[in-house]
Amino acid sequence: MRPLTSIRYPVPIAAGRFPLHPGPVLAGFVRRYSSVSERPSTARRPLPPRPDHPTTALLTERAPNSVVEYVLTTLDALVNWGRQSSLWPLTFGLACCGIEMMHASMPRYDQDRMGIIFRASPRQSDVMIVAGTVTNKMAPAVRLCYDQMPDPKWVISMGSCANGGGYYHYSYSVVRGVDRIIPVDVYVPGCPPTAEALLYAVFQLQRKMRRTKITRMWYRK
Repeated sequence: MRPLTSIRYPVPIAAGRFPLHPGPVLAGFVRRYSSVSERPSTARRPLPPRPDHPTTALLTERAPNSVVEYVLTTLDALVNWGRQSSLWPLTFGLACCGIEMMHASMPRYDQDRMGIIFRASPRQSDVMIVAGTVTNKMAPAVRLCYDQMPDPKWVISMGSCANGGGYYHYSYSVVRGVDRIIPVDVYVPGCPPTAEALLYAVFQLQRKMRRTKITRMWYRK
């Protein structure tokens, strides 16, 4: 077997790109990286958390540090369980997405079994599902219904038209996203999105509600 240092290229190589005799270079490479343990590691070491970073502050807020905070954390979990188990959405179907919203409450999916009951009054609702195209003429009504809902309240934007205007994005009479009028918690993409997508959005909203710690944050203030 020929030694590694005597290997030569069979054809000439363009000058200035590779040496004509790479034997010493390859030999040095083999000697340097002959074992796996000697190869340089490409994995990056995690950086230590910065005390002034907002993510670090958020992580420190999650851990209770006294008996009172443990009690308040349990109280928050109990309140959040009650809220996420009895969602009362406001019926706000504006276009074809409203058909899929009604489909989610039909016997095939039956969202009533999860405590989700549609209400016709904003004063009795805690979730607004904006399903469809929001026009400039309808925008004040959307804001008025949102202001009439009691706190805490959440908003689900259903469909491309409610998310960013959809097919009517460049129309003169369409609002390019309901988040320009009211704050949105969960976005549901699609034109129109299916009933399964709306149920998944409800599950994501319940996860967000489960992480709410209003009582403990009030105690720390």
